Amino acid sequence: MNKKTNYSYIGIAFIILVFGIYFIPKIVDRITHDDVSRNEGRTDQKLGEKKSKSDLAFIEINDEPKKVPSFSFIDQDGKLITNKDYEGKVYVVEFFFTTCPTICPRMNSNLVQIQNEFKDFENFGVASFTINPEHDTPAVLKEYAKKYGITNPNWHLMTGDMNTIYKLSNEGFNLYTAEEEDVAGGFEHSGNFALIDKNGFIRSRKDEFGNPIIYYKGIVSEEEKLDDDGSKEEISALKEDIKKLLNE
Repeated sequence: MNKKTNYSYIGIAFIILVFGIYFIPKIVDRITHDDVSRNEGRTDQKLGEKKSKSDLAFIEINDEPKKVPSFSFIDQDGKLITNKDYEGKVYVVEFFFTTCPTICPRMNSNLVQIQNEFKDFENFGVASFTINPEHDTPAVLKEYAKKYGITNPNWHLMTGDMNTIYKLSNEGFNLYTAEEEDVAGGFEHSGNFALIDKNGFIRSRKDEFGNPIIYYKGIVSEEEKLDDDGSKEEISALKEDIKKLLNE
């Protein structure tokens, strides 16, 4: 091997050595602190967003987060449904009756719209309790569900003992219900919806003063914008907050 060839090998080796000294630390640093960490950060952030609590408030009674009381009723398919059937699901609660001539049709039309928006979420549902169980049998509820286009398998329209339902409404949720002969339809009830998280706690957004709104107005639609008193509709807010709880 002549000197010229030796010089060539030495030159190549020198270039490789320089490349290693200068570039390899930069590559390692980039992998450690730049591209890989950024990608992992994005992944962690997505996972973190799913696992972290949203800004929705817990409704507290005597300084304790209010949880949905235990319940057990028969739904429109004749199945026994309890609060345990909703565990791991985000759901909306309402009290209604099928012969209601005033607010119930509006409430359930809004709920059907919400149902359709979240049709791809298996962990979203609705719990509807009739306050006229004597009339609203499973068969009647089944027809009502068909009439309104209720298709979500997690939307149960439930009936049972009247006193138990009224106790659940008035004490369990503090959503007013009463039998009242002098009003249209013979029953009075709240037109509000309660929002429940995956662990069974009642949740809501806060108002401008930082206080929980507690419930969402269920009567006024997004299209109507305002109710008769000029108050803003809350269906759009409810949809936003359902998404937040689904991501918790």
